Amino acid sequence: MSKIGNPVIDSARMMLKRASKSSGARIWLDASRYLSKPVSRKPKVNVGKISRLTKKGDVVLIPGKVLGGGMVSHRIIVGAYYFTKSAAEKITSAGGDALTIPKFLERYSSGKDVNLIGG
Repeated sequence: MSKIGNPVIDSARMMLKRASKSSGARIWLDASRYLSKPVSRKPKVNVGKISRLTKKGDVVLIPGKVLGGGMVSHRIIVGAYYFTKSAAEKITSAGGDALTIPKFLERYSSGKDVNLIGG
């Protein structure tokens, strides 16, 4: 019996693994491992927590879901496989960007200055 996974997560995991091999950046491999965990163990992070852990202009990857709890007080760029509508609105209204993993990898393929927040 084969296990059927989420195609969005599976695709993101494979993209992160390829990016790790091509750039040599370990952050992509670490993020891929987070996405390999069961649903109950994948990170779910509120924008308020992201705001507290970052400063203006930081680039952050969340290998899980970004939820809308809290406020964003400064411009940040966040990559994740899923954003709630309110989370994406709060990030963009503060002047930041809410990017899916494929778009995030296009923009920050080297992995330089990217921070990983896992929950």
